[in-house]
Amino acid sequence: MNNNQSTSHILMIRPVNFGFNEETAGSNAFQNRNAIKNDVNEKAQIEFDHMVGKLRENGVDVTVIDDTEEPHTPDSIFPNNWVSFHADGNIFLYPMQAENRRLERREDIITQLEDEFAVKHIIDLSRFENEDKFLEGTGSMVLDRPNKIAYACISPRTDRDVLNLFCEQAGYQSVSFDAVDQHGKAIYHTNVLMCMGSNFAVICMDSIPNPHEKVMVKESLLSTHKEIIDISFEQMNQFAGNMLEVKNKNGETLIVMSQNAYNALNVSQKAALQQFGKLIYADINTIENIGGGSARCMMAEVHLPVEK
Repeated sequence: MNNNQSTSHILMIRPVNFGFNEETAGSNAFQNRNAIKNDVNEKAQIEFDHMVGKLRENGVDVTVIDDTEEPHTPDSIFPNNWVSFHADGNIFLYPMQAENRRLERREDIITQLEDEFAVKHIIDLSRFENEDKFLEGTGSMVLDRPNKIAYACISPRTDRDVLNLFCEQAGYQSVSFDAVDQHGKAIYHTNVLMCMGSNFAVICMDSIPNPHEKVMVKESLLSTHKEIIDISFEQMNQFAGNMLEVKNKNGETLIVMSQNAYNALNVSQKAALQQFGKLIYADINTIENIGGGSARCMMAEVHLPVEK
């Protein structure tokens, strides 16, 4: 079984009606209402296509699926929140806080992937929506796949009970903690402050206020032989924590991020990351400002075994 941190197969959803989501704005401090301009969807599509092009140019296998006109799902460009795909053939579906985000879960996408990959079980955790408990996929959790550790900052969108159930079902251990932004507000998704690579972790350590939890996270990372690349609040706010390590078809490692994230990194941080892979970045400014998510959120990694 492939137990790698990264995969060369990525699922991305091309927006048809991208826009500012009022239902998520309460807990997502990264959404910027003032950035709303005309042609937002058109701009988002251009940015999306450009990013897909960059990934494909660099040898990544990207499955692009178009969003549907109906129902209206302004955040469908961020599929990693409702689904995750695992090397043991399991697919997890997740409970989402915003009602209009629940409409993003699409059986036809799963069916399409079943044609190409070996799917064993679909484990649907979305029933927790009835209890107002949420776990928004690999937004809520940053997975260390080889070591089976799920890092998660507890927030209105990341519930400890659902996290524990995911860990039980997937054979993971959880490392959970509280994390806040520079204003003391809970950070809504763990993948904003943290990115996991095969041999490195990018993390905003300042966002973990509890000293014991900070030590716990650091020790967990060091015990799994990760080089820690610490970023500041300012860098986190430019989505420098929202990267994803992927492989290309030749097995080379790429570290994918937005242009804003790349620009926010200093010379020594870039040099540290370049030891671990080629840095790939794309301008997704509209998507970041309006959607409050960045490059990592746009990519759902498909770790499923290929059908033989």
